[in-house]
Amino acid sequence: MPLRRCLPVLLVTALVAGCASSTIAPSYTTENPDVMRIGGERPVSADPRTENAGSFCLETTERWNEHGRTPDGQTLWAKDTLRRVVPCQ
Repeated sequence: MPLRRCLPVLLVTALVAGCASSTIAPSYTTENPDVMRIGGERPVSADPRTENAGSFCLETTERWNEHGRTPDGQTLWAKDTLRRVVPCQ
């Protein structure tokens, strides 16, 4: 019987301790800074380029877009890449 009375108290204590612990701080890093940047102005998007892939060509367009903000208010910039098949010239 004593365990039956202590169990709810133990569960509440564990819940409070779990919620009171510090949260994981976000980390905004990448091995490739050409994919994501933090803060500043919008990076300049490159002109579309065409690559020969044998029997067809690929046109690659890259654009920098805002993808939210960090907890300290800096803008997150992420590069979006669009590829499409085009006739070779």
